[in-house]
Amino acid sequence: MEYMLNAFSLIIVVAMAVDYLLDLAANLLNLRALALDVPRALDGIYKREDYRRSQEYTRAATGFGFVSSTFSLVVVLAFWFSGGFKFLDGVVRNWGLPLIPTGMIYVAILLGAYGLLTLPFGIYHTFVVEQRFGFNRTTPRLFVADRLKGLGLALILGAPLLAGVLFLFEYGGAFAWLYAWAAVTAFLLIVQYVAPMWILPLFNKFTPMPDGELKTAILEYARANDFPVSKLFVVDSSRRSTRANAYFTGIGRSKRIALFDTLVQQHTTRELVGVLAHEIGHYKKKHVIQGTVISIVHTGFLFFLLSVFLTSPGLYAAFGVQASVYTGLLFFSLLYTPVEMLLSIVMNMVSRHNEKQADRFAALTTSDPSTLANALKRLSANNLTNLTPHPFYVFLNYSHPPLLERVQSILASPSKPRAASVP
Repeated sequence: MEYMLNAFSLIIVVAMAVDYLLDLAANLLNLRALALDVPRALDGIYKREDYRRSQEYTRAATGFGFVSSTFSLVVVLAFWFSGGFKFLDGVVRNWGLPLIPTGMIYVAILLGAYGLLTLPFGIYHTFVVEQRFGFNRTTPRLFVADRLKGLGLALILGAPLLAGVLFLFEYGGAFAWLYAWAAVTAFLLIVQYVAPMWILPLFNKFTPMPDGELKTAILEYARANDFPVSKLFVVDSSRRSTRANAYFTGIGRSKRIALFDTLVQQHTTRELVGVLAHEIGHYKKKHVIQGTVISIVHTGFLFFLLSVFLTSPGLYAAFGVQASVYTGLLFFSLLYTPVEMLLSIVMNMVSRHNEKQADRFAALTTSDPSTLANALKRLSANNLTNLTPHPFYVFLNYSHPPLLERVQSILASPSKPRAASVP
């Protein structure tokens, strides 16, 4: 036998099965919740034919997700119980390399093989599912270029980070988890700072917003609400998709506001100011800092638990391999599944709360709740959003409140005299 059935293997298998079954149940409930008619409070968002297409898209995306998640679960379990982890570990160890290169090669082979196996799903989703519903504008050439750039970033950024974590846990002694926590925290903060300037432009062109009505309206709103901003960009997202969005990114001098060009094309100036006010609301309500702090605390918690389980022989016996930092790191990620699942639910709850706060901030500071609500309705219609998601599906998966809940909350928000004139 290439593995041992013990408490560790039982916990991992049960956790993976529960995660899969919960997701399946949520999706089935979500499909059953699809309503024949648009909710009355959202009437006018869709034409009847478009509403039917939105439901078809929900069914298609759900079916694709089911096949994809089933395939991933089967691949991991089949590789595990056929002794794949032990076989690969033996092959890499026989090359006689030092521990750190051995671990990096082991992880790289596993991630690379998994990436190749799941690549057809990415191709199908982009060029079949998204294409069928009119979202995709990605060319095969751009698809390949994106994957190669992602691989390059993984090698340039991910490989040194992995090497550092392996080194610290191998030679750092009892406080290795603290050293790793500090190193990864510093890495994440640096990446958060440099990403808007060096990483994101590898994938999209960021064009400074030209002078005109929109830029003037945004800057007037920002000044009226004490938000110092000098960098406004339009992102060429239409190269890949018709979907629209806006976001706030970066820290310190690197922070910037970016609007998808599709968003600019689809909305009025007043609506765009409302959308940007929502993003600024996240900043003013300290959601960005909150997210960073939570991420740092989570990383420390994860590394502390890792340091505990790295010395557990049963973890390695469950996979039939010799004890090592790199196999322990990989298998701990599977053991951590139930904790990660619970944390994701909590974080989604926090995120939904924060989104409501940002919506209320935007409604209050623009003194125009109805325009913000209309902008969200139009965004939802353009993205074929499901208007009647099941509450359990929302509980597990939604980082934003459902549209109906957001619109009702926005329209109930208090207002004040408009701080700036918005065309």
